[in-house]
Amino acid sequence: MTRVVAITGIGLLTPAGPDASTTWQGLCNGRAYAQTDPVLAGLPVDFSCPLDGFDPRALLGRKLAARTDRFVHMALAAAAQAATDSGLDGATANPRRVGVVLGVAANSAASYDAAFGYQLTGDYDLVSPLTMARSLPNMAAGEVAAHLGLRGPNLTISTACAAGANALGVARDLIRSGSCDIVLAGGSESGRTRSAALWFNRLGALSTRCRDPQSASRPFDRDRDGFVLAEGAAVLVLERLDHARARRAPVRALVAGYGAAGDAHHPTAPHPEGRGITDAITAALTDADLTPSDIDHISAHSTSTPAGDLVEARVLHRIFRGRPPAVTALKGAIGHSLGAAGAVQAAVAVLSLCHQAIPPTANLDTQDPAVDLDIVTKAPRQRPQRTVLSNSSGFGGANAALILQAP
Repeated sequence: MTRVVAITGIGLLTPAGPDASTTWQGLCNGRAYAQTDPVLAGLPVDFSCPLDGFDPRALLGRKLAARTDRFVHMALAAAAQAATDSGLDGATANPRRVGVVLGVAANSAASYDAAFGYQLTGDYDLVSPLTMARSLPNMAAGEVAAHLGLRGPNLTISTACAAGANALGVARDLIRSGSCDIVLAGGSESGRTRSAALWFNRLGALSTRCRDPQSASRPFDRDRDGFVLAEGAAVLVLERLDHARARRAPVRALVAGYGAAGDAHHPTAPHPEGRGITDAITAALTDADLTPSDIDHISAHSTSTPAGDLVEARVLHRIFRGRPPAVTALKGAIGHSLGAAGAVQAAVAVLSLCHQAIPPTANLDTQDPAVDLDIVTKAPRQRPQRTVLSNSSGFGGANAALILQAP
């Protein structure tokens, strides 16, 4: 039992809602949350999936909000939600045995944009002295630890869009190794910056449906043309099962398996045969002592890019011997939150187990005939499920797979 790791709390902020309950309802209604974004005005791609109504000053106070950046704001909010959901406080845990591991892909490009602008114009005195501290990628984990008084290992994982999933895997291993009793783990990212929108567009990775943003992110659809930048955060409380039971914490799910693998192929393109995805899923199944037939539902990485979606679909078809279980792809609704995406998927997978339902994939109107998968669309699918596989991939050939089980 000391090696069994439970999830006892969920904190979640997505374009579908500012918390876990609202996000779940927002995903289940089947709509997409992309919209024209004034932050990106004048750029070739001027839309994103933002967190509407998120006011860090109201949540964190004016002083803390002013000295930290948006990816830190979201991490702090999600961590506070998760700690409350878990019933975690100073009286129930030894702070030296509680760690923080968060995934962040690119840290705060917004601060860089502002500082570089002043450098180019020679207005050096207008560069904030807080720029360095605001923009370091480890500041999300550092600020969460400081805010909650957590003195265990404090780590940041940066594996592009697999970072949130890798953070959960590393957190699980810290607990299983005996280094921690509890770890707050997940990811936080805001892709809504002018530099990110320009760079990804120049790479050809973004959808260019500026006239109809809501239909832009189309996982596994025949007419997909790229992903939609988004922001979001998810923090889960991972905890040794016996420790959770001793303090009577709610056990939402178990982290049954984790696998990570590299493509060793290309900086941005997936391996054409999905070598890294295959190895990560296989490692997770082995770690969980499960077979493909034990998986009841797959949360796909599927970003809505022409190449990436097809590679992932073929891998799933091959691993599950032509009969994969039901698949959903959240990015059709809430876009791609980069380093946070894998943690968001994991949090929603836990909610799927709690509700015994699979949320639909938004904007899948005409399934690509080359994608031979049973994809949930239009409405949630109610079905008994015990085990969920969540896939994540990122630039640099990073791949991560998590297997979550009902307790």
